[in-house]
Amino acid sequence: MQLAQQVKHLIKKEIILEWRSKYALNGVLLYVVSTVFVCYMSFQIIDKLTWNALFWIIMLFASINAIAKSFLQESKGRQLYIYTLVSPAALIIAKTLYNSLLMIVLTVIALIFYSLVFDFPKGADILMYFVAAVLGSLSFSTIFTMVSAIASKTGNGGMLMAILSFPIIIPVLIVLIKFAKNAMDGLDRSVSLDEIGLLAVINVIVMTVALLLFPYLWRD
Repeated sequence: MQLAQQVKHLIKKEIILEWRSKYALNGVLLYVVSTVFVCYMSFQIIDKLTWNALFWIIMLFASINAIAKSFLQESKGRQLYIYTLVSPAALIIAKTLYNSLLMIVLTVIALIFYSLVFDFPKGADILMYFVAAVLGSLSFSTIFTMVSAIASKTGNGGMLMAILSFPIIIPVLIVLIKFAKNAMDGLDRSVSLDEIGLLAVINVIVMTVALLLFPYLWRD
């Protein structure tokens, strides 16, 4: 079976499993809605900086809750069965693509709901902020999928995932917050080209490292 076909079938498998349980979608949506509601009851009105900071805090923890299960929930029997059917490259690509799709959907829903509860700041570039949100969801997906794959091979995957994610996600958050702040301030879109390029480079590097390391992890 070719790589593209393997990836296609694996993504289909992930969608079917998610549709049956709806664990990630329902759980993360509940988290986002409840967190936004608590923030609204606490602040009522917030300025631009607080608006931006709260959104990324919510999305960071939402992405962890949604993606952490990628490999951690897989039983050893299922892993062995998948190992006999597909290549490790197909598996890590499919997991990353599915998590990216899931996070984009969740991010769009969260941004719409967040904007309804807390009005979008005046003078902000809504389109560029949406681009920042989508790029952020893609970055979270690639990073947490790779870390989840590594953490799944240990006895205490949840704790190891938090430890491994911290030094990787901090630089991404710094770039994302700067990018989003440019959109908030309504600056010219050319100002954010460096941040867009840097996020793209980070995603490519993380995906390349995942493709190189995952076959060795998969053997264990």
